[in-house]
Amino acid sequence: MDPSLINFKVLYVVTQLCGLTMIVLVGTWIGEHFGGLAGTDNPKQEFNWHPLFMTIGFIFLYGNSILIYRGFRTTNKKTLKLTHASIHMAAFILTVIALKTVFDSHNLANPPIPNMYSLHSWLGLSAVLIFCLQYVAGFMAFLVPGMKENYKIALMPLHIYFGLFGFVLAIASALMGLTEKAVFAIPNYSELPSSGVLTNIIGVLYVIFGCLVVYLATEPSYKRKPLPEDTALLSTSNQ
Repeated sequence: MDPSLINFKVLYVVTQLCGLTMIVLVGTWIGEHFGGLAGTDNPKQEFNWHPLFMTIGFIFLYGNSILIYRGFRTTNKKTLKLTHASIHMAAFILTVIALKTVFDSHNLANPPIPNMYSLHSWLGLSAVLIFCLQYVAGFMAFLVPGMKENYKIALMPLHIYFGLFGFVLAIASALMGLTEKAVFAIPNYSELPSSGVLTNIIGVLYVIFGCLVVYLATEPSYKRKPLPEDTALLSTSNQ
């Protein structure tokens, strides 16, 4: 086996473990220090769905969707395309729910809390908009039949760049959101209580997970090589 692929597999497993640990710690952070989860009858705790679903959808699933072609390199291209689109759709659904809960937690509070005033909210919404535009453009170009191959080739570098850019922006926004939550909700944050330590650990895991995803997705030696059936599929689609 190619030594670079051995390295890839090790780092891919580390990435998954990091991502799963991140989700578990966010659930623990919410449950142990912020009262758990609730519906619209308790806006303060309804907010807690926001960091949980954003972590699962807009960081973990988003990152895994980016890596799907390299992580499952022996799977045929058509299946990978459908899986890539499906994981993105799952991430989108969780993100929409997460956005609804944060707006609810502001609008239903007594008194209401202003929306969209922080840098976290501006960058977060920008990341969501980039994600949505990416999804629509990618779906039309690479899944809907009829797009000429030379257009697909021209679009692919932009699709890859803005996919990674949106992911990095999501990580940056999540870090700002963690800091915002800690400053507002942990009165003695500067003394590093257990809730503050856990906040910082989650932030570090966000950064590690993001760096691993970007590295695995951009390292040239880890690129998926075309399979014979990919060539056959391409020939058929061009006929």
